[in-house]
Amino acid sequence: MQSYQFIERTSPFCPEGVKTLPVFAVTPADLETGSGIAPAARDWAGKAGFKAASGTLLPFPGTDGKLGGVLFGLGAKPQDTPFIAGKLVRLLPAGDWHIETTPLTPTQMALGFGLGAYSFDRYKSDPPALPRLRMPAGVDADQLHRELAAIYLVRDLINTPANDMGPAKLEATFRELASQYKAVVKVSVGDALLDHNFPLVHAVGRAGAEAPRLMELRWGKPGAPKLTLVGKGVCFDTGGLDIKPASGMALMKKDMGGAANVLGLAMMIMDAGLKVDLRVIVPAVENSIAGNAFRPGDIYRSRKGLSVQIDNTDAEGRLILADALALADEEAPDLLIDMATLTGAARTALGPDVPPFFTDDEDLAAGIAAASIRYDDPLWRLPLHRGYEKDLSAKIADLTNAPAGGMAGAITAALFLNRFVAEAKSWVHFDVYGWAPAERAHGPSGGEAQAIRALYHHIVKRFV
Repeated sequence: MQSYQFIERTSPFCPEGVKTLPVFAVTPADLETGSGIAPAARDWAGKAGFKAASGTLLPFPGTDGKLGGVLFGLGAKPQDTPFIAGKLVRLLPAGDWHIETTPLTPTQMALGFGLGAYSFDRYKSDPPALPRLRMPAGVDADQLHRELAAIYLVRDLINTPANDMGPAKLEATFRELASQYKAVVKVSVGDALLDHNFPLVHAVGRAGAEAPRLMELRWGKPGAPKLTLVGKGVCFDTGGLDIKPASGMALMKKDMGGAANVLGLAMMIMDAGLKVDLRVIVPAVENSIAGNAFRPGDIYRSRKGLSVQIDNTDAEGRLILADALALADEEAPDLLIDMATLTGAARTALGPDVPPFFTDDEDLAAGIAAASIRYDDPLWRLPLHRGYEKDLSAKIADLTNAPAGGMAGAITAALFLNRFVAEAKSWVHFDVYGWAPAERAHGPSGGEAQAIRALYHHIVKRFV
């Protein structure tokens, strides 16, 4: 396992043999029965009026008068907040701790704590000291660190402002990840995109301060099942000539969240040494405004040959994905996954925490849904309703990039992408938000990994 080496993070877990204090993670029912709770701690809770409400903490003294441990409230339905242990990072004093008792699984407690330990302090001069947790018994420590490293990577990439995470820096990270796992990288930059037949990537990104590029990573064993990941890498999105208002641009450093998430997923796959033939494709651009920016009304021929009429320059993500998906599809992968921060319609439908996914493969949909539930990684399937394909028609081109009417925007975007996939045996599209608007127990507000743990475990079950 190499993942923590790549992200250069200090583990939130203390080594074996270190003296630790106990955390009794309890529900109100546990307080009633006293199940697993030290009698002195239970007595202290009664005198203090501690009710074990979700996310509450009560320190209690030991027999020597010093801190003896803490009671941590889980509320009446702890399974509704499986990663509530992340809140311990912000509640516990610095020091070393262990979970003495909990109705949640050891993995839920450890993963929650690890997720809560994340902070984006690259631009801070004095990050605070944090508590550490002893790895609970029964946890697959390698897999836990692998998942945490991938999520930290995704969060870091999205949180980094666009002046430090443009297409060139995203390429540098792409290459660094590839080097860590001895993968092969190929990149087309600037006008070479036209030479290599990526006209839509070039059109969207040519006005940016940094040249657009299409990056490709290959890793694994030829002859193994072909798994291809495609991620939208719009490092900043002004909206182009159909410019966004200032409020709409405020979070647009996160518009490369699809690329960030596929890199996190790829890290887990490579770190675990899964027996797949992995290919990762990321088109990286800035959607900027300059004299050479692409315009409303322009028509471009895509890599697949379909012509696309530009009816809104702010619907640029599907354009760069179209060329990337066409490239991916040419090898007829066994499974093709694309991830993108694509539509506001998906957020209106499901909010920031539940990414929708789209596929016509019923077995794939069922497998992803099952992994979502089992691994507490929320997802929801939306339909590829073919009745809306008529909305993709354009008057003088094969397709429009922005159907009129403003309805079913997440579905029509997925249908647009589907037009560039024909040979893949299975294809699924994820419309992720990549951002947490508010602090949660398992992490601060900011960039967020979505769907990749469920996808990783589905891939393991499907191919390994």
